[in-house]
Amino acid sequence: LENVSFSIEPGETVAVVGHTGAGKTTLTNLLLRFYDVQEGQVLFDGLDIRHLRLRDLRSNFGIVLQDPFLFSGTIASNIRLGSEWIEDQQIREAARQVGLLEFIESLPGGFQEPVKERGATLSVGQKQLLSFARALAHNPRILILDEATSSVDPETEHLLREGMRCLIENRTSLVIAHRLSTIQNAS
Repeated sequence: LENVSFSIEPGETVAVVGHTGAGKTTLTNLLLRFYDVQEGQVLFDGLDIRHLRLRDLRSNFGIVLQDPFLFSGTIASNIRLGSEWIEDQQIREAARQVGLLEFIESLPGGFQEPVKERGATLSVGQKQLLSFARALAHNPRILILDEATSSVDPETEHLLREGMRCLIENRTSLVIAHRLSTIQNAS
């Protein structure tokens, strides 16, 4: 990326669309300081992010990637992701908001249903909705959706867009995509 300058206001949803290699994911890497800018600066609430502690900076972000990573454990532990401060009711509400509650309740173990490594027994859509619920349960100030619906068929993408709508509501969001259909609700 060169000579890029933009601002995202609190509560705004911004979409970045472009072909592979255009630098879309680089924006995410810079915002989260996976690497630092070579020139210029990235400001968060008016502060250069290089002057913030990584933990403090990253605690403001939730991210949903193209290929969600699920861990061996339970449905609940995959949504909680080690954040013990997230209560069971918050997990349940996050699942409800993204349209996953009915599916989870249909499982023999419900929220305690075992999840195999990488979610081997779940569909791509179910894994992505779990990722959405995870992000929602953590209630980040800023949400990054990086190709969050690109690896699914159009029918599943429609279901995911409904879940995505809940995620971005009243939240600053950066939606990164190849397809215009993914970002049609960005405003």
